[in-house]
Amino acid sequence: MNARNSETVIFVVSDSLGETAELVARAAGSQFDGGRVDIRRVPYVSHVSDIEAIFQEALKYNSVITYTIVIRELKEAIMRLSQEYEIPCVDLLGPTMEAVTMVTGMQPRMETGLLRKMDDDYFRRVEAIEFAVKYDDGKDARGLIQADIVLIGVSRTSKTPVCMYLGHKKIKAANMPLVPEVAPPRELFEIPA
Repeated sequence: MNARNSETVIFVVSDSLGETAELVARAAGSQFDGGRVDIRRVPYVSHVSDIEAIFQEALKYNSVITYTIVIRELKEAIMRLSQEYEIPCVDLLGPTMEAVTMVTGMQPRMETGLLRKMDDDYFRRVEAIEFAVKYDDGKDARGLIQADIVLIGVSRTSKTPVCMYLGHKKIKAANMPLVPEVAPPRELFEIPA
């Protein structure tokens, strides 16, 4: 085994985005006061060569590899390399899927990316977030009429974060600041009640 750097690194490996696994790794890493634990997410892993490259990088540190992989070939490569390089690996998804199979009798679909599927809901959410950015802080008053909701208020009253939150809920939100020396745009008065 190669000489390792003293830095502790948790590699988060996923055949999808890996956000959920990263949260678990961060929660685990936060429990250790003795030193900083670095988290490195490696999303969209699709080839055994990707796994091999991750292990080569992991050899440089005091590493733990966590993973949410459903592709059998990749899981097998992780287990094999874990033993070969003596790097601890934790399957964050497999045991839970096995338990659900045991109590339901159903087999998992074994498809990547099902949690964050790009369906109509996803595209409506993205559209609403882009809308909130485009029509933030009165940048373009034409958006007020197209909005599902318009927030009006003086500066520094959290209109932008609320619009972004609403965007995540698929609601097209625009906001307009009220400034004493500036007349509101006419579009504000054309919004249907």
